[in-house]
Amino acid sequence: MGGIVLLMKKLARIALPLAAGLALAGCQSPAATPSPTPSTSASASSAANAADVMFTQMMIPHHEQAVVMSDAMLAKQGISAEVTTLATQIKNAQQPEIDQMRGWLKAWGASDHGDHHGHTGMDGMLSEQELNALKAAQGKEAEKLFLTGMIQHHEGAVAMAKEVQAKGSDPEVKKLAEAIITSQQAEIDQMKKLLNG
Repeated sequence: MGGIVLLMKKLARIALPLAAGLALAGCQSPAATPSPTPSTSASASSAANAADVMFTQMMIPHHEQAVVMSDAMLAKQGISAEVTTLATQIKNAQQPEIDQMRGWLKAWGASDHGDHHGHTGMDGMLSEQELNALKAAQGKEAEKLFLTGMIQHHEGAVAMAKEVQAKGSDPEVKKLAEAIITSQQAEIDQMKKLLNG
């Protein structure tokens, strides 16, 4: 009987520090375990995160409006060759990008537009009144409205592209963002020269 008591005491001496150590480890485990990153949430087969999806959903209607603005100019008579060439260039660049972005959203299982409608102003989008004024204007007045509106529009796109470069994770989205920044900044500079000329 004495041997059993002795054995129990020995076990108690070993078990107590072991239990305390486990309890302490239990307290520390949440900090030691890394939390899952949001970048894995969009799709198992994609490197896209929420910022990539939002950028793509917002950039589609943004590009679509640039095409509408360009079409409005190309339908007018008496517009300078420089502005006509610029409108053609913008339309030809943005439609393939719209198609590319729609393909991404489909691959990610995301909707075309998400819940980001009504973002006029903040990202350079023209209001309905501004679009109607552009469509109704003729000659030099139309050119001025187109150039000022498209500068604002492009500046919004550049800001959105810079944001997704900082927050996004998909390399293809970042590549498109870089192309938007480069091409649209060059067009902004060109349009400012045309306005001041």
